[in-house]
Amino acid sequence: MDSQLSGIRPPADRLMLFIMLLLMALGALMIYSSTSVVNPVLPGRDISGFYYFRRHLFTMVVGGLAMFFTYKLNPSLIGKMALPLMIFSFFLLLLVFIQGIGVSAGGARRWIKLWPTTFQHSELVKLTMVIFLAKFMSGPAYNTERLSSFLTPLLVMGVFQVIFMLQPDFGATMSLAFLTFVMLFISGARLKYMAYVILLSLPVIYKLIMEPYRLKRFTTFLDPWKDPQGSGFQLVQSFIAFGSGGLTGLGLGESKQKLSFLPAAHTDFIFSLMGEEIGFIGVSVVVVLFLVLFIRGISIANRSKNSFVYYLAYGLTMMISLQALINFAVVLGLVPTKGLPLPFMSYGGSALLVNMVAVGILLGISRGEDDGPAVEQHDIKVRRMARRNIYKRKGYRI
Repeated sequence: MDSQLSGIRPPADRLMLFIMLLLMALGALMIYSSTSVVNPVLPGRDISGFYYFRRHLFTMVVGGLAMFFTYKLNPSLIGKMALPLMIFSFFLLLLVFIQGIGVSAGGARRWIKLWPTTFQHSELVKLTMVIFLAKFMSGPAYNTERLSSFLTPLLVMGVFQVIFMLQPDFGATMSLAFLTFVMLFISGARLKYMAYVILLSLPVIYKLIMEPYRLKRFTTFLDPWKDPQGSGFQLVQSFIAFGSGGLTGLGLGESKQKLSFLPAAHTDFIFSLMGEEIGFIGVSVVVVLFLVLFIRGISIANRSKNSFVYYLAYGLTMMISLQALINFAVVLGLVPTKGLPLPFMSYGGSALLVNMVAVGILLGISRGEDDGPAVEQHDIKVRRMARRNIYKRKGYRI
């Protein structure tokens, strides 16, 4: 008998929960390893070897409470919160420019003060953008044949991107663009529209990349050994970390690169530290765990009964997976260096908190908590078929 008909909810996806907890445990271990011997410099602070580890554990506890709260929320209620969350996220973006609230570091203003720490609002924007897009794309007014339906998400995305660039935060700008286009593609948006937007965006992207510090970062990624003691230092040290680890690694706590050689070893480049301490086998296991997490998320989406929950589960899964993929590519020198933490593993409370909330929502969805009307579930496939066939009807292809 179907569990829904019998009134018994299926259990939450325990494998997804287990993988998240395993990644978090390994991440916490790596954070302690990278900061207990040589702490990253904090001007004016005399901190102990447990400083970062304690703060990370505190974030994990807060994130656990937030995850449990979102786990209990019905997806229909999350859909109703889409617009208020977007307004709240926009308000937080503006707070960063207020003296005494916004925090500046490294020439950028990307954080706001929240006791007892700071919060990077771009992480929340990605989450709220997924919820907004899921709500918009599942609405009766959304039609992939209409240009207005395609432009509306881009307009909302553009507003946030403008503020990101004023901070400036090029990484958050591009991450939001990737996430938005992926969800538009999933919804069956016409590839012709997407191609036009990308082509029109190329001059803007070129102009942004030609900023001296971004151009230097881009050319450095192409040949970091050209300036190994300058702009290429971080990437070269990342390569050395992976090379030193070999197949099985040097052992937990035995990293040499963490001794002030590899910058951001506890945050953006924690994957390099893992490569050194647990080796190729260890990091391969981490990659497989993220792959399984991605597969479980897509499976949850495909089991959903209505379009909003489908898009929501897909979007949250892609939000986590894309960030992990970009982080892997950065530390391996496959794309230009950009500060994006590795989900569940890097030190950084904002990203960890938001990703745990995303998993909480996915776990709630996996229980079948989408009791709203089963609206147009077949429309998703219809939209995709329309995208494939529309050009054939007109006598050409794209």
